[in-house]
Amino acid sequence: MLELSISATARGLNYLPEYYADQTGLFADHGVHVTNTAKDPWTGVLDDLESGAADVALGGLWVPGMYWGSSRELTVFAQVNHQFPKALVTRTPEPSFAWSDLTGRTVLAPGIGGSAPYAFTAGLVRESGTDPASITWLRDLSTPMYVEMFEAGLGDAIVLDITTAQLMQDKGTGFIAIEYTEAGGLGPNSVYYCRTDRVDELRERLVRFTGALAQSMDRMQSVTAGDLEGIMAQYWPQLPMPTLLASCTRMLNSRTWDTVRIDADATDRWMGILEDEKMVRKAPSFGDLVDTSIVDAALAPTR
Repeated sequence: MLELSISATARGLNYLPEYYADQTGLFADHGVHVTNTAKDPWTGVLDDLESGAADVALGGLWVPGMYWGSSRELTVFAQVNHQFPKALVTRTPEPSFAWSDLTGRTVLAPGIGGSAPYAFTAGLVRESGTDPASITWLRDLSTPMYVEMFEAGLGDAIVLDITTAQLMQDKGTGFIAIEYTEAGGLGPNSVYYCRTDRVDELRERLVRFTGALAQSMDRMQSVTAGDLEGIMAQYWPQLPMPTLLASCTRMLNSRTWDTVRIDADATDRWMGILEDEKMVRKAPSFGDLVDTSIVDAALAPTR
């Protein structure tokens, strides 16, 4: 049994295919024992890669994108999210919401866990023809802090992961105005990456891991959220089960868990958004960031 250690930026519902693979024995079936540690603060994943405490990091593609061309060389090899499972929550129901409705309004975009909530939202706003500069953005604080402040009256809308958005809607303190899996198209939201100098050393482990993860996603295509209740109760005992079931159903009905293979056009679009936001000096291309040979080997019929 080969060993693979993962350092993750969070323990989120959007990572469920990995947990499902672990709980149902798919990793063991593929001859790999996987350990996953959620880091707080999330930047600890980079420390773990550097020290060798972890073989792989799980988090946003924007991190390898921003480091591209620097001395920290990172290689992305697979994804767990084919879309961005986020939502914009408003104070009142807005069934005919348009991005232009945010002009002159204040949007809370939590940022202590990373810049993706703001950056991708700003990208969607810009693609719609609305200038993100016409909106006041409050950033850099954690999701729990901004949720508490929003519920106390700060801002007009808030960008959230789908689970927190669903929780607010269930409580009646906010309403999902737009779901990014419906409005945002494809995009590698959460990916697996490692140090470039370790790819060859880790290759067989990465292939086995990716093959098990792909099989997990395939199996999840034929389950309901209710079938996953036991796993969700184990990983998120602090959250109400109705909220977890509703959030999971949203993701099962989207393309979030479609494939481990990262889409080239969606990657280039995401990196272009980062370039528009001046978060990268120059947008790296798909080929600059992603090594497709791991997924190719994992999905090969002979395996």
